[in-house]
Amino acid sequence: MAETNYDLIVIGAGPGGYVAAIRAAQLGKKVCIVERENLGGICLNWGCIPTKAMLRTSEVFHLMQRAKEFGLKAEGVDYDLDAVVKRSRKIAGQLSGGIGHLMKKNKIAVVMGEARITAKGKVSVKTDKATEALAANDIVLATGARARELPGLAADGKLVWTYRHALQPPHMPKKLLVIGSGAIGIEFASFYNTLGAETTVVEVMDRVLPVEDAEISAFARKAFEKQGMKIMQKAMVKKLDRAQDKVTAHIEVGGKVEKLEFDTVISAVGIVGNVENLGLEDLGVKIDRTHVVTDEYCRTGVDGLYAIGDIAGAPWLAHKASHEGVMVAELIAGNHAHPVKPESIAGCTYCYPQVASVGYTEAKAKELGFEIKVGRFPFIGNGKAIALGEESGMVKTIFDAKTGELLGAHMIGAEVTELIQGYVVGRQLETTEEDLMNTVFPHPTLSEMMHESVLDAYGRVIHM
Repeated sequence: MAETNYDLIVIGAGPGGYVAAIRAAQLGKKVCIVERENLGGICLNWGCIPTKAMLRTSEVFHLMQRAKEFGLKAEGVDYDLDAVVKRSRKIAGQLSGGIGHLMKKNKIAVVMGEARITAKGKVSVKTDKATEALAANDIVLATGARARELPGLAADGKLVWTYRHALQPPHMPKKLLVIGSGAIGIEFASFYNTLGAETTVVEVMDRVLPVEDAEISAFARKAFEKQGMKIMQKAMVKKLDRAQDKVTAHIEVGGKVEKLEFDTVISAVGIVGNVENLGLEDLGVKIDRTHVVTDEYCRTGVDGLYAIGDIAGAPWLAHKASHEGVMVAELIAGNHAHPVKPESIAGCTYCYPQVASVGYTEAKAKELGFEIKVGRFPFIGNGKAIALGEESGMVKTIFDAKTGELLGAHMIGAEVTELIQGYVVGRQLETTEEDLMNTVFPHPTLSEMMHESVLDAYGRVIHM
């Protein structure tokens, strides 16, 4: 079988893979990208983008129901679920097509099929028509991850859904159970609850959104419960009894098992890396709990083989994958590259209200031995928030008391997923509290709360 030679082969065309391919091509490399399903990967086709399209719909629906507050009239407000889904899928399709254009623009070869590394620098791709042999000095694994399925809780697409089913629902849930309160679970809970589903969220940890700062998690729980959600913490779904049109969930909480009936269940209990059938074991690649073990530069320990994005472990975020893709492309080109620091990557959850954070939580900062100063500022003290009708929320900042370093920032409320980048840039530039306090924030904006939170940490808050 004749081989086609490249400088770099990227396996997986998600936000890590396609970005790595583009940057390598910009640096003069001959690149091939292999994808088994859709250009853009899970994020663009079945994750980040289509979920945000659906959540935007629920946000507008929520605002329409509040029309009277804004001096408007909107009677008989309703929704068309099929049209909501159609809009979401159209947006995903549009962006996936855009990735194809970027591949052509950058002269990147695209091979659609299942890839397997047969030896160092060798890749075999099974396509619809044949098997292609590829070779390259360097290979980047960017195969992503998929939904974790627990025994007895496996999805069937009818009564029990994964995120894919929830993006193309066969029906509108009336009584919905969401298992898991991480970003995926809470976003779907928020979407369907806003559209009228009676929603229950079960979380095995002691709080919802367990990776967030405890104070933000507590605030979020109160907001969700005010919207009508039932939140069950320190609880576990032991099994599901499935009938023709209902599911009976056996939920253990407080040492007792409750039996509750639902017509729909969404399982959002984490993800597992796509490490199977790639030939990794034969190459000696180390795998830990379905994720490829790498160093800070995404090197696997096998010469010329890198792993980026979800397959390389937490945090499982598209922007982390993209940045790792650029870093690896620079390394392959022989350029100096900075490793991606997980603690400097923002996490965003697009529920209502939105949640965003970067850096250490208050508890983590204390655990690491920092002497800290903490500042807070509520949305109710901000003129723009009040004008928007979004008075519920808060901004929290954590500083090293000795050096003034911004250790962490945590937010909940309207548009905080946009605001958080200000603190991300601050951390990247090693900004101190003095720099932030001397920065002039425009008025009236939500960003003023970021300033006030910093001032509060040092006893200088103005509007509270």
